[in-house]
Amino acid sequence: MKFGFSYVGLIFLVMLMLPNIIWTKNQPENYEKYVVNENKVLLAFERIGEVLVSCAALIFADFNFRSWSNWSWWLVAAFALMVLYEVFWIRYFRSEKTMKDFYSSILGIPVAGATLPVLAFLLLAIYGKNIILGVAVLILGIGHIGIHLMHKKEIEQ
Repeated sequence: MKFGFSYVGLIFLVMLMLPNIIWTKNQPENYEKYVVNENKVLLAFERIGEVLVSCAALIFADFNFRSWSNWSWWLVAAFALMVLYEVFWIRYFRSEKTMKDFYSSILGIPVAGATLPVLAFLLLAIYGKNIILGVAVLILGIGHIGIHLMHKKEIEQ
C-alpha cells in the first residue's frame, strides 16, 4: 500500500456524492417515516464505513492509473459500476420519486442505489490491492445495503 493522494478515489467519491446531494432535495415521499425505524447497529456500520471508505479512497495512491495490464480490468469494472450507479440516479430523478423507485433494482442488481457503489469500491480495493479499503467497504456494505434491504422489505409489506 502506498500513501498519497488518489485522484481516482476522488473521482469515485464525486460520482458518489453529487447524486446524493441532489437527492436531498428529491427524497421519496414518506422517507422520514422509514428512517426512524433504521437498525442502530446497521446505521453505526454505515456511518463508520462511510468515513473509512472516504478516507481510504483518498489517502492511498494505489488506486491511481498505472500502465495497462490484465489487472486494469478491475478498475474498468469498478468504473462501469459507478457509471451504472449514475444511470440508476438518472432513472430515479426522472421517476415519480417513490420509495419503490428509490429501492429499485437495475439489471437484476437489488437495491441498486446501495449495492452498486459498494461493489464499485470493493473492485477499486481489489484493483489497488488495498486491504484497508476492502475492509472499510465490507463495513460500509453491511450497514448501507442492510439498511436499504430493510427499507425495501418494509415498503413491500
